[in-house]
Amino acid sequence: MDLPQINVAVEELMFSLFQRPLHPELFKIYANRQLNTEKYEAIIWVTGCTHVVSVFADDACLTEVVSAPGQMLPSRGLLERFQFRGPRTHKCTLGRGVNYMTDFQVEKMSPNLYRQSHSDLERFARNRGVFVKFPELQIGKLQPFCYVDFEARETELHLHTFAAYPDQVTMIKTQSLFDFSTT
Repeated sequence: MDLPQINVAVEELMFSLFQRPLHPELFKIYANRQLNTEKYEAIIWVTGCTHVVSVFADDACLTEVVSAPGQMLPSRGLLERFQFRGPRTHKCTLGRGVNYMTDFQVEKMSPNLYRQSHSDLERFARNRGVFVKFPELQIGKLQPFCYVDFEARETELHLHTFAAYPDQVTMIKTQSLFDFSTT
């Protein structure tokens, strides 16, 4: 397995929101999950300590991407793009009755809190979500990992992600809501 690039400054990571799907050949996918409900379909990719989530409802599509610097991404369909510099909340309503909201924070931790968070999330992931760790890239006793937890409701997809960067003893946490209750 090719190893992801994790030695990037967290503040250089990019958050992007597209109104279209992105091609899987753009990414190295370490884990994936597909969800289907009556209202929508979702595809979740763990792409290292980053992720891509595409949600389709009728003819609408929203794709959330967290990417490392230098990741080739298209400009067509781009709705928003910003870096992880402090907490942020963003809301978006598409004309087709699709609502989206995200909130994220960058948390600098002590090594003990980092290890405890890793242990807690890995234990929680045994029952739900997608958890990918990269022990080969361990720094000291701290492992990089990405955890995508999701709750697929009838008209909503709730998403919580945790991406851990041991060289900076930092975790990026995102919460996103894809809402299709008005379609």
